[in-house]
Amino acid sequence: MTIQWFPGHMHATRKAIAERMKTTDVVIELLDARLPGSSANPALAGLTATRPRLKILNKQDLADPARTAEWLKHYAAQQATGAIALDASQAAPAQRQAIIDACRTLAPGRQGLSRPMRVLICGIPNVGKSTLINTLSRKRQAKAADEAGVTKQEQRILLADDFYLYDTPGMLWPKIIVPESGYRLAASGAVGRNAYDEEEVALELLAYLKRRYADALQARFKLAAHGAAAIAAMREEELLEAIARQRGALLGGGRVNTQKAAEIVLTDFRSGSIGPITLETVKEFGRWLADGRRVEAERKRAREEALRAKGGGSSGRGNARDAGE
Repeated sequence: MTIQWFPGHMHATRKAIAERMKTTDVVIELLDARLPGSSANPALAGLTATRPRLKILNKQDLADPARTAEWLKHYAAQQATGAIALDASQAAPAQRQAIIDACRTLAPGRQGLSRPMRVLICGIPNVGKSTLINTLSRKRQAKAADEAGVTKQEQRILLADDFYLYDTPGMLWPKIIVPESGYRLAASGAVGRNAYDEEEVALELLAYLKRRYADALQARFKLAAHGAAAIAAMREEELLEAIARQRGALLGGGRVNTQKAAEIVLTDFRSGSIGPITLETVKEFGRWLADGRRVEAERKRAREEALRAKGGGSSGRGNARDAGE
């Protein structure tokens, strides 16, 4: 299954971000700390290339602390880029000051009423932007919900007398070339539910968790008959069935309700009930991205060759030349 989701309003968001860049001093990209690489929008790299960037790993309380530290180091090493992590347990003043300080470091010349800081915050759908903005501004300025695609237009929020924060709707990118990222975005809730099959996403999630977080699966789903080593060795279909039976997700005749079990797994992951989990390391994502780019380049070459072959079909000489390439 290939997961793609790019509703019409995201085209408008892309255009709005490009226009806003003319008056933006710092770009904040809010990432999901559980999937920092997969939740980084490659389309933003080109749109924001001329501005300093602050990567905020949100929901760090739901992520693996060791892996969060690894990702912060990775992003902080990039040119004109800062990186911090936030979570819901932090007090609003501390969050607000951390963001203001990080932006001031990236654009030290922007301060005071005559040269106010103008910051654009963007990110994928359901990454927590609206919730964060409401926390920072101490009032409900942005509509928040546990589903993708709620915010539909830009909003301006005043964080300090000389600090303006511009919120944009969540935006994915037209084509997700990394299959692993598509599954992780779906598992996190960043993709609309009509764009993926929940059972398939849950199986992909379990395939990773059983290798990396078998102890957490055993503890959450009370799989007493299965040790961590046994869980790691199980097929993900068997694991989903065991979870279904343990949670009572059954149909008539004792058959398992795999759809209900998949919903349980995804809900527990999104809420953090399974434990602090990060679904990718820097090295893992780097390999997936390299593979995705290679496959996409091969597809592009195949399309170009097909077009050349079609265009040169009336010329034997052209066909011979194409065949020899």
